[in-house]
Amino acid sequence: MNLVSPTRMTITALVAAVALTCAGAAGAQPSGADGLALARQKNCMSCHSEQRALLGPALRDIAAKYASRPHAQTYLARKITDGSSGVWGPVPMPANTQVSAAQAATLAAWILSLK
Repeated sequence: MNLVSPTRMTITALVAAVALTCAGAAGAQPSGADGLALARQKNCMSCHSEQRALLGPALRDIAAKYASRPHAQTYLARKITDGSSGVWGPVPMPANTQVSAAQAATLAAWILSLK
């Protein structure tokens, strides 16, 4: 039988906990490539571009408009999932029911990082 000392087990558990915490923190702010990949996967880029307006506003323009607002990420995440109309012109943005709340928060954080 292979026994592990309590000290070694505690150190192993501590290292695992730190690794999980760091991984979670790293996931909180998506990299540009991760945010863009998710935006492409969820078809955001069909109507939006990072730099220029297409059917919807440029993502950098959205970031510039909302970045200084308190709770901007929560606001944008809700707009992503629920849709919106009249804010950026006559073309409404439909609700994105295929986007989870966590994905919407990730997309919103990425968009705000484009400012």
